[in-house]
Amino acid sequence: MLEITGLSKSFGRITAVKGVDLEIPEGQMVGIIGRSGAGKSTLLRLLNRLLEPSIGTIRCGGSEVTALRGRDLLAWRADCAMIFQQFNLVNRLDVLTNVLIGRINRHGTLSSLMKRFSAAERALAIAALDRLDLADQALQRADTLSGGQQQRVAIARAMLQDPKLILADEPIASLDPRNATRVMEALKTINREDGITVICNLHTLDTARSYCDRIVGMAAGAVVFDGPPEALTQAAVREVYGAGGAEEAISEAVTSTALPNLGQMNGAAPKTPRSGGENGGRVALSA
Repeated sequence: MLEITGLSKSFGRITAVKGVDLEIPEGQMVGIIGRSGAGKSTLLRLLNRLLEPSIGTIRCGGSEVTALRGRDLLAWRADCAMIFQQFNLVNRLDVLTNVLIGRINRHGTLSSLMKRFSAAERALAIAALDRLDLADQALQRADTLSGGQQQRVAIARAMLQDPKLILADEPIASLDPRNATRVMEALKTINREDGITVICNLHTLDTARSYCDRIVGMAAGAVVFDGPPEALTQAAVREVYGAGGAEEAISEAVTSTALPNLGQMNGAAPKTPRSGGENGGRVALSA
């Protein structure tokens, strides 16, 4: 259980996150939605301790995350894997080494860059790539891959950390719809099959409704909605996005060819995306 209590973060006179209270059970897939500047990315960075909170606490499994220092903090960051919008791969290194960097917390930076990994770790990395249908690209330079492939490499790298929690910050914002679907299916499959909690910042309402068990809506740094996708009515959407932004968000959900329609916006159950779990445990994600 991840427990967030009274969490706030201010930058001078600007309060980016304001009094957030959330309890996230183990194994849940949570989508955080809201306009740009709503505090979504800041919240994830607070959870990972890339930012220090101004006030409030984060607890996980009986440990107070906000009090961790030194090696304990490094261990938390290993347990709490981050996936970024811009992939954060080392372009000049091959795909396999980029994935193995997920073991950096066990080796240290220099050892990882010198490729000092065991045969067992290399096998784990190949298995992670194979699961994401990228084993054939293991020896390619990272910068030769498409954006969708690079993001899946980033997911494989996160899996090598053996995390308890995956934080994905706008993981599909720079991808085309086809690759965005593959990335979201990969995250959902990992969540379902491995029981790993996934918290994902998403810019589009339709994606959150299609893939997440629970949606948290943020506006001006505060949580203004917290519930299942079917509870996200038009009134709730307007509270999250504001009047003008809500119409745009609803329009996106209506016009999407693969995602919910207006009837679902009014409370019908969302479609369940097809995942690798229905096909023998693999996610076929060729770019």
